[in-house]
Amino acid sequence: MNKQLIYGDIGGTKTILQLAEITVDGQIHERCTQRYDSTAFATFSGMLEVFLQQVSVNNPPAAACFAVAGPIAGQQATLTNLPWQIGSAHIAHAFSIPSVKLINDFEAVALAIENLPGSDLITLQSGQPHAQAMRVVLGAGTGMGVAWLTPVNNRYVAWPTEAGHIDFAPVTPLQISLLESLQNRFGHVSVERLLSGAGLTHIFKFLQQSTAASSDLPLIQLGEDSGAAITALAQTQKHPIAIQALELFAAIYGAYAGNLALAGLCRGGVYIAGGIAPKIIDILSAGGFMHAFHAKGRFSALLHEIPVHVVTNPAIGLLGARQEAFRLLDNGP
Repeated sequence: MNKQLIYGDIGGTKTILQLAEITVDGQIHERCTQRYDSTAFATFSGMLEVFLQQVSVNNPPAAACFAVAGPIAGQQATLTNLPWQIGSAHIAHAFSIPSVKLINDFEAVALAIENLPGSDLITLQSGQPHAQAMRVVLGAGTGMGVAWLTPVNNRYVAWPTEAGHIDFAPVTPLQISLLESLQNRFGHVSVERLLSGAGLTHIFKFLQQSTAASSDLPLIQLGEDSGAAITALAQTQKHPIAIQALELFAAIYGAYAGNLALAGLCRGGVYIAGGIAPKIIDILSAGGFMHAFHAKGRFSALLHEIPVHVVTNPAIGLLGARQEAFRLLDNGP
């Protein structure tokens, strides 16, 4: 009898759930995929119940794995950018699923890297990759996610982190002024305050305010998370402040990626994932990102040796969750 799996990528903005069937010969066949606005549901259980009704599941799935945008402790998760609390035991009991596992969203992204085809990558720097060496995966989207990949017994093991919440380290006078502006508002300024959709908005508003007295450009009023609108302003209207905001965003991104590459000595590669990078690949490829990545003083030569790739597959987190759900069939949670 064929077995069914449910897996999903749960984010602060959107959630993607998928149902797949495992045939007797071990092949995975996707049956249904649904995308939901996360903020439209009070709880994840409510969303999962709607999904199961929509896909008309008659028997409980054999296993489920959900990638969650937030820290996980004891298989309990609280989303960083959404007031949801999720527990694997509660899901297993409520929906009669024998094996349920929660993993961090960037743990899921990292798990999928090893099996990702080259067509899903844009290389910013080929470098000199070392086999079975440390890797790091990071990505700006609703927040900033980071996961390490360590080689163990000829495969990679993913380690989730909350490195997106470490301190922002400015490296130019303009970035120092940006830090001071955000400190006045937030106190502590994490990397995520800059490298996220909301972070790009903070950068744009800072630059707009800084140039208001000397610029003839009309002031643009933006919401708290208007990264997509700013990107459109830069790419379709060539708005000078929007272009400057993206360039500053890319420089901060590159410097941070270089810091992580040094912290893990990631000779196996740096992988830039998340929803923003593919949309601004022209900015990331223009040179500012890699210049900041390399700017590590005595270790600049080492940074030139580390491969840097942008992940273009938007479903990479879902792929990692599917991979882990499949593993649950044999090994359990």
